Amino acid sequence: MSKPEAELRGILLIKQLQDKKMKILMFYAPEFWFKTYQKVLDEVEDRDIEEKTENAIVVFYHVEAEDEEKRSSVLTKLVKNIKWLSGKFKTRDLVIHSFNHLSTSKASPDFSNALIEDAKTRLTNSGFKITETPFGYLNEWKIHVAGESLAKVFKEF
Repeated sequence: MSKPEAELRGILLIKQLQDKKMKILMFYAPEFWFKTYQKVLDEVEDRDIEEKTENAIVVFYHVEAEDEEKRSSVLTKLVKNIKWLSGKFKTRDLVIHSFNHLSTSKASPDFSNALIEDAKTRLTNSGFKITETPFGYLNEWKIHVAGESLAKVFKEF
């Protein structure tokens, strides 16, 4: 491989890494139900939960390894996007769900959990009621998503 080809490959690789972004998939759900299914992280406490929430914004989030370098920006954008969609549907009820299937890049569980805890604090301080599916668990769930276009939103930042 020639030096220019190697440099080009390096530039392309850097570009790919820079394009890694936190991803969220948000739904306006007249109804959301979940039940813990299986614990997948040994360090989390044992839990057996079943809950139902109505008229909520359901946030499926995926924190990527590259988000660790831009934590403050990612946290701010996460909270702003959730508040924006909640305002569109005039709801203060949220469901937060870790969904590590939106990318191949994954942040550490400790970083992901800490980031979401900070987001939950900001949102709670702004008057939101938060239901969270247990971190470190597989869950079964049922979701009724409203038909409006804005009831289904994907964002990456």
